[in-house]
Amino acid sequence: MRFVADGMLGKLTRWLRMLGHDVEYFNLLEDEELIKVAKSEQMILLTRDLRLYQKAATEGVKAHLVEGRTEHERLAELARKYDFGLEIDVSTSRCPKCNSRIKPVRKEEVMERIPESTSRFYNEFWECQNCGKIYWQGSHWKRIDQILSQAKETLRKSKASLSPRF
Repeated sequence: MRFVADGMLGKLTRWLRMLGHDVEYFNLLEDEELIKVAKSEQMILLTRDLRLYQKAATEGVKAHLVEGRTEHERLAELARKYDFGLEIDVSTSRCPKCNSRIKPVRKEEVMERIPESTSRFYNEFWECQNCGKIYWQGSHWKRIDQILSQAKETLRKSKASLSPRF
């Protein structure tokens, strides 16, 4: 999916990129400019700003008013609305920082750019093709898994509440 996100959705932008979605993020653009980008690039505008959402909808731009309070609620909300999975597949992930594709890289190629302790404990690495940032499934991965598990559970519950009961 292709999204454009306003300045209130920086964290959500990073999550969506990790999930493989193309997300442009602008924290300094005026509403009109965001609408213009969404329209010209045929992207879905994500916002928490009701006025921006209403204005975009009035101008025929696909937009979604993000209502979830937490990151897992927001992820579940978008996964339900746009029918995408909540699993990270590093072969399709994008750089959370700059939105470019990441690619596997050999440990030997990044040894001088990662902490020594990281090189002792991890063997799989990915590098952003644009900004050069190096990624690995370090200790922070537990937190990532936790948020995604919470999002999946929230999604499951919301789907269950929508199914007909006899």
